[in-house]
Amino acid sequence: MKVYFLKTCFIIMVIALLTGCDKKLDQKPQQTIDAANALVTADDIESAMIGCYSIIAGGQLYGTNLNSLPELLASDNYCSWRGTFVGPRQVANKTMLRDNSEASRTWIAGYNAINMANTVLDNLGLVTSATQKSKLEGEALCIRAIMHFELVRLYALPFDPLVSNSQLGVPIITKSTKTEADAFTYPARNTVNEVYNAVIADLTAAVGKLPTANSTRIDRFVAQAFLARVYLQKADYANALTAANAVISSGKYQMNAAVLAAFTNKGTKESVFEIQQNDQNNAGTSNDGLATFYSSLPGVGRADIRMNTTFLNIYPASDLRRSEWYYVGTGARPGNLYCGKWQSFSQNIPVIRIAEMYLIRAETNLRLGSNVGATPAADIAQVRNVVRTSLTPIAAPVLNDVLNERRLELAFEGLRIHDIRRLKSASGAFPWNDAKLVLPIPQREMDANKSLVQNPGY
Repeated sequence: MKVYFLKTCFIIMVIALLTGCDKKLDQKPQQTIDAANALVTADDIESAMIGCYSIIAGGQLYGTNLNSLPELLASDNYCSWRGTFVGPRQVANKTMLRDNSEASRTWIAGYNAINMANTVLDNLGLVTSATQKSKLEGEALCIRAIMHFELVRLYALPFDPLVSNSQLGVPIITKSTKTEADAFTYPARNTVNEVYNAVIADLTAAVGKLPTANSTRIDRFVAQAFLARVYLQKADYANALTAANAVISSGKYQMNAAVLAAFTNKGTKESVFEIQQNDQNNAGTSNDGLATFYSSLPGVGRADIRMNTTFLNIYPASDLRRSEWYYVGTGARPGNLYCGKWQSFSQNIPVIRIAEMYLIRAETNLRLGSNVGATPAADIAQVRNVVRTSLTPIAAPVLNDVLNERRLELAFEGLRIHDIRRLKSASGAFPWNDAKLVLPIPQREMDANKSLVQNPGY
């Protein structure tokens, strides 16, 4: 990736200037060029693709917010925000305002990533190698899909399989911003149903174009894992089962023997897709980064996100996940309970682990009365095995067993509010479809784009 670093930075700068410009600027900046003229070779397209990964790894997205915001939105009886930053505190307390900083920066970064992915897709004609072209197209489609998916889950009322889902979602953007004129377009919000259909179409196309292996970048099974997550969110259990089974059946992934291994080691077989970080390149060490907010280790984190002992006590006393993933802090704010999944600024960030695929397959098989790939008991045993957790297997699991394992296994990995929504449960006094659990459309976007409609309550 380092070969393309300088070109990547230049391309990101050009596109950011176009997508972030203010309508009050009437004259064309003399020190910039249109993005249409910035990409002239296949190497430039590779650089733009690396730019996509750089954006989604930032603190606004998978580097911090796409993990922390879903956890804080569902913080009741689970965790609490004890930091000084106002934006996350509003999210945790469900008192968000239209100018909430976290809502604003996550929206902006999400659409920057979408625009960069569209830039790759719109310029694939520069790539002469059919293999390279197919791979780049698949990666860009996948990133465009997962960004639309993350945005619609945070900025719209949730998908409900029992209704038409005509509630407002987020704008679907499929063309890149190449010129200043492109930047001054005013897309309206598509419906939630339209966004989900677009996400599934992009991910399905990506699966057909990606290779089965792609180093640390997105491959076919990453796209299928995201498909499983999308289908589960919309309660399409048959398709979720098919996608999760494809990932598991690939044979590429397996659970680690130690529960912390996926978080303290890079690129273990347990990780389907993870954000690459190191000491020099990471989401942040003071104002961003998962270790920054979750850790209370000496010299590491701010200890802003504190775990609730009520939640900890859901784990069986002998469960190694309880003792390995949670600890009493000794650094910042000592004496309180913190999550040990996020301990280092330079650790990779698992976005999807194979554990999630086993739990999706177990849940959907139970819901459908089937045993595709394996029995639900066998799949839960992969996650809750005696070596890994010290717990005995569940011989005949029911649906609640699977959902409980999911809650224990995937805690503080950015899934909590999304599970509450799809299961139609609640976060404290806030039911699954409460408008207070939906982020506001950023005020700066509302001011700039009169086609947008604000969410209820803002």
